Order: sequence, then structure tokens, then C-alpha cells
Amino acid sequence: MTDRNNTFRLDGRKVVVTGGARGIGFAIAEAATNAGASVAVLDLEQEALEHAAAQLRDSTGGAEVVVQVCDVSSYESVSAARQALESAWGRADVLVNNAGIFSNAPAHELAVEEWDRVLQVNLSGAFYCSQVFGASMIEARSGNIVCIASMSGLVVNRPQPQVGYNVSKAGIIMLTKSLAAEWATYGIRVNAVAPGYIRSAITENFLGTANVREYWLGGTPLGRLGSPEEVASVVVFLASDAASFVTGETVVADGGYTVW
Repeated sequence: MTDRNNTFRLDGRKVVVTGGARGIGFAIAEAATNAGASVAVLDLEQEALEHAAAQLRDSTGGAEVVVQVCDVSSYESVSAARQALESAWGRADVLVNNAGIFSNAPAHELAVEEWDRVLQVNLSGAFYCSQVFGASMIEARSGNIVCIASMSGLVVNRPQPQVGYNVSKAGIIMLTKSLAAEWATYGIRVNAVAPGYIRSAITENFLGTANVREYWLGGTPLGRLGSPEEVASVVVFLASDAASFVTGETVVADGGYTVW
């Protein structure tokens, strides 16, 4: 009889996490290593990558962690990262498109350059990584991609204006569906996680404003912020064989925010 508990594991898998040196990306990398995976962490700065790798190896008792500098907004940088990783580490079984940036500005004041940058990193970056790393998955007829979207791709947040971010995350949700539909024939599953408000230094600072507390916490049925680890757990589930019949889906992890 098959042990269903083992289907939640990632033993023997190679997992690439973009934007993995901090925050949700780091929590995803840590959860993947704890589930038995070998992890490649991609981010912009070598020093931050080395620090993250040391933390991951220490917290997981010496898991295999490799690092690679990569700017996901550059197709050339993504292509070079894949080539370097495959030469030294091997083909990725799982890609987690986590890298992203945030922008708060009213639509009528938003600089075109800022709009372009948010879309380039958050949406184009996810497509670049999916196409580049997905090429090897297509060749192997096996693979798994998890994109980090946001509840902001489903609803308009209050009270802060963030049109560029919202649009980029809505695009991630449709990118997920489109790739899932096209690549199922190659044995590749593609899903997304849409977090709500997650605890970080930035969100904690926002909570200093009573207006924000009212909308953020008052609008969340569970009455609190989520943790990066709670997002990471959903990612590991989607990347594992426990979700083997799940593709094209966006799992919302928002404490109930979008149900009201």
C-alpha cells in the first residue's frame, strides 16, 4: 500500500526559487529543503545569496543549496543562470517564480518608468523563467512550476493605490492558466499561490497607521497577517506529488480576506 504521507515530500527533486534570498522566497527555499529537495536560490546580490545559503544549510542540517546571481527582468540573465545551474547542478524539477517588486502610487501619478519596471520584474520575469527553465522540462516531459501571485490579482486592495502591482499579479494568474493548458501534454504542472497580507518588516511598518490596520486586519476574517512559512507550505504542497492532479489553479492563502 502506498504511503500517502510520502507524496508530500520532495526527496530527490531539484528546486529553483527566484528571489529566494529573503522573505517569502527564503521561506520557500527552507520548506523545500526540509521536504528533502536540493535547492538553487536565485537573487540579485551575491552577498545576500551566500548569507541565505549559509542559513539554509545550518537550519536544515547541511541540505544541498546552490546559489546563482540572476536578474529575472533580463532574459539574458535568466538564460545564463539556467546554463550555469545545469552545468554544475543539473536540470530543475521544480521552478518557483517568486521574485517580485512592489509599488504604491495613484494611477494618475504613476510614472511610466515605474509601471514598466513592475510589469517587467513581476510578470515578464515569471514568463522568462518559465520559458527558459521550462524548455528543459519540456525536453524531459516532466516538471512543475509554481508562481507566486497575490490576492491583489483578484481584488483591488484598500486603502493603498497599487495599480501596477495589481495588474502584474492578475497577469501571473492568467500566465499560470495558460502555461498549464499548453504544457500539460509535456507532463508539466503549473499552479500559483495568491498570498494575502504577509508579515514582513514592510507590512509591520504599514500597520502603524490606524487606517491601514482597519482595512488590512479588519478585512481579514482570521484577524492577523500571515507568515512567509504559511505561504511556503502551500508551495511545497503544489510542488509535491500530493497535488499530482492539480494544474492551472491559484490557491488563495489570505486568511479569508477575499471572501468578503
